[in-house]
Amino acid sequence: MDGSKWILGDCMKIYLDHIGIACENLDDASSFWNLIGLLQGDDELVEDQGVTTRFFSTSNNDPNQPKIELLEPTSEDTPIGKFLAKRGPGVQQVCFRVEDLQGMIAMLIENGIQMIDTEPRRGAHNSLIAFVHPKSTGGVLVELAQK
Repeated sequence: MDGSKWILGDCMKIYLDHIGIACENLDDASSFWNLIGLLQGDDELVEDQGVTTRFFSTSNNDPNQPKIELLEPTSEDTPIGKFLAKRGPGVQQVCFRVEDLQGMIAMLIENGIQMIDTEPRRGAHNSLIAFVHPKSTGGVLVELAQK
C-alpha cells in the first residue's frame, strides 16, 4: 500500500505452510490424499478451536514443506462445524508461516488490513496463529502461523 512504513522483505520471510480443508470425517476425507501417495501424520485435537486436524505431506524429509490439513469439527457449533453447515466440505483457509507473528499482525493493521485475531493464539502443533479477515483478502480466510 502507498505510504506504508512497513516493507515485508524488511520485516520477515513468509512461506506457504498449509491449505486447510474442512471435512465431515477425517477417515473418509483421507482416502484421496493417501491414494495419491501423501504421507499421513498423526491426528491432533485442538480443543479451543473445536477441531481435530490431520496433516499430509509429500515427504517426511522436509518438515517445512507445504502440507494439506484436514479439519474435522468436534461439534456443529465450532468454526469448522459452522463452515461445513454453510458451505459444505472444501478449502477453508490458506496458511502462511511467518517468523514474527506479532510483527506481521502490527504491519497488517497499520496498513488497514482487518484481522480476526489482533493477538496470537494457540493452534495445531503448538504454534501461534492469527487469522486475517476474508474482507481484506478477496474472500480467502488467511491463517498466519509462527512455529
